[in-house]
Amino acid sequence: MWQALGGLLPIAVAVAISSVPITVTILILLSPNRNRAAVPFLIGWVTGVLAVIVLSALAASALPAPPRRGPDIVIAVLHIMIGTALVALGVISLRRSARSEHTGLPGWLSAVDSFGALAAFGVAVLLDFRPKGLLLGIAAGLTLHGASLRASEAAVLIGTYTLIATSTVVVPITASLIAPRRMEPRLTAARDWLAHNGRTLTSAMMLMIGVVILGVGLAEL
Repeated sequence: MWQALGGLLPIAVAVAISSVPITVTILILLSPNRNRAAVPFLIGWVTGVLAVIVLSALAASALPAPPRRGPDIVIAVLHIMIGTALVALGVISLRRSARSEHTGLPGWLSAVDSFGALAAFGVAVLLDFRPKGLLLGIAAGLTLHGASLRASEAAVLIGTYTLIATSTVVVPITASLIAPRRMEPRLTAARDWLAHNGRTLTSAMMLMIGVVILGVGLAEL
């Protein structure tokens, strides 16, 4: 169980510091629709993160059983493929960030101000099913599958993973609902910082996690 937790932690952190959901969270909290959209976005984000890892773990359980002696080739190859894809996405994103002269938030985020409850929930879930989110979720599901856990242990690990992965959305929303005036200047500063550095931070983390997952796959061969 502890080995599986060690494998899940870096993946959960990579999900947590993804700049897009954090930015959407901040924009919702700074918008006039904060009271209508914040909690549905939080629920949608938690639901999506949980759904991705649970579905990935269930899909992994349907993979062919490994030989009694020797490596699980299927799991190793999947880890290598996911790690390679994350490294490639990270490199491409870093190159685009370096070449781009434009700083600021993507244009589509301007629509966040008009989000109602349903739109906020739907966008949160969809963000979990982006290619990067799916790759990280599949890697987490493979980690759970490879650990041969009891149902209770898997539930604890899934809960821990979800708690860490969603913390950067849950914490600011909860804090803003409790003390909105105190949080507003901090949210504004965080929004401005993410506008200039968020993509680079996310790309670098994706690259590093990709290398880790790739290494795990190679070690399993």
